[in-house]
Amino acid sequence: MGKHRSYKRFIGYSTAFRQWKADSHCSTLHGYAFCFKVWFEGELDDNGWVIDFGCFKRNGVKEWMNNMFDHTTCVSADDPELEIFEEMNDRGIIDLRVFEDGVGCEKFAQYVADYLNGIVQEDTDNRVSVYKVQCWEHNDNMAEYIVK
Repeated sequence: MGKHRSYKRFIGYSTAFRQWKADSHCSTLHGYAFCFKVWFEGELDDNGWVIDFGCFKRNGVKEWMNNMFDHTTCVSADDPELEIFEEMNDRGIIDLRVFEDGVGCEKFAQYVADYLNGIVQEDTDNRVSVYKVQCWEHNDNMAEYIVK
C-alpha cells in the first residue's frame, strides 16, 4: 500500500546571508525573499488528510520561521568575520542568526526539514514525517533536501 503526500508553502522570508567560502559574489552579504516548500508523507488520518495544517499554528511554527528567517542575517559559526556580525547585532543594525553547520539554500532546507520533522512526528504520533523541503531563492533557483 502506498503513502500519501501533501505540501505546504512558507513564503516571504527576507533573509540576508553570506557564504564566506564561496569563490563568487555569494561570499558577500546578499539576500532573498525565501519560499520554503515542505512535503509531508504518511497515512491518512480519520479526516482523510495527510496532515492537519493547523498543527503549525498550534506548535508555533510560523513564529519559529519568522524568528529564524524574516529580516534576519544568517552566518555560519565558522565565518571569519563573525565578530563583526555580532557587533552589528549588538548595535541593532542586524538581527543575527548563527548556524553551526553553514548557511545557504541547501542548509536552510535541511534546518527547516529537521525542525518540522520533529514537530510533525510528535503531532501525528509518528504517522507522518517530512519527506522533503525545497528552499527557493526566487523563481529560478532552488535547493532541495530529502529526508531519509
